[in-house]
Amino acid sequence: MFKTNVGGIDRILRIVAGLALLAAFFLLPDASYRAVLLIGIVPLLTGLFSTCPLYTLLGLNTCPVKG
Repeated sequence: MFKTNVGGIDRILRIVAGLALLAAFFLLPDASYRAVLLIGIVPLLTGLFSTCPLYTLLGLNTCPVKG
């Protein structure tokens, strides 16, 4: 479906950052910036699916070459 362009460490960092932002969303119910924390969905999904549309637009690839 999508070309894999997110490598190992990049993928792990995205998943951790996404989970941290989403955890903060649920742990800080009174924060005025709470809705901004939903941006954590983006790194979480790009990490889980190993593809990043922005990387595709910029021609970047952190996935190691298989061969």
